Amino acid sequence: MTRLHLVRHGPTHAKSMVGWSDLPADLSDTAAIARLHDHLPHPAIVISSDLSRAADTASAIQGARTRLPHHLDLREINFGDWELRRFAEIEAEDPDRIRAYWETPGDVRPPNGESWNEVCARVDAAVDALIAQHTGADLIIVAHFGVILTQVQRALQLDAEQAFGHRIDNLSVTQITHSPTKWDVGLINHLP
Repeated sequence: MTRLHLVRHGPTHAKSMVGWSDLPADLSDTAAIARLHDHLPHPAIVISSDLSRAADTASAIQGARTRLPHHLDLREINFGDWELRRFAEIEAEDPDRIRAYWETPGDVRPPNGESWNEVCARVDAAVDALIAQHTGADLIIVAHFGVILTQVQRALQLDAEQAFGHRIDNLSVTQITHSPTKWDVGLINHLP
């Protein structure tokens, strides 16, 4: 049995769609970081997206835990031409596509970006490889809103629209257990 502890990075305070842009995390809430560190299992293996907001959050909670190299496939959704733009601005230009992207996620993609199904395939493959390499371990995966939702969707066997109904706050933990025969979800969006 492998336990996934999916941690969303610290806040960026951006008011736009942030995917592959490398914005830093605000890690000034040291009390929240300490609670998160203490809540997560010891020993465990820590891995993160390669984007600094996730990598720096992983460093802040790592402590004496083993750290794996950053993983590109644990990045947030690639919003393509929508990157760092506000929803209202995009809606004024391409209302049908942006509504479809969020309201009926699946194969709709932003111009030069990824569809939800593509994000799921990318992240599922990365998580499956981590589980295969570290079967039976506690894996702390510090990543992003979309990455965490892909695993909630898979574990609960939800459709994409149902998955998007879950809230995933910054510095929250979502715990999912994987065994050869099933997935179990413990906590979703737990703020220690």
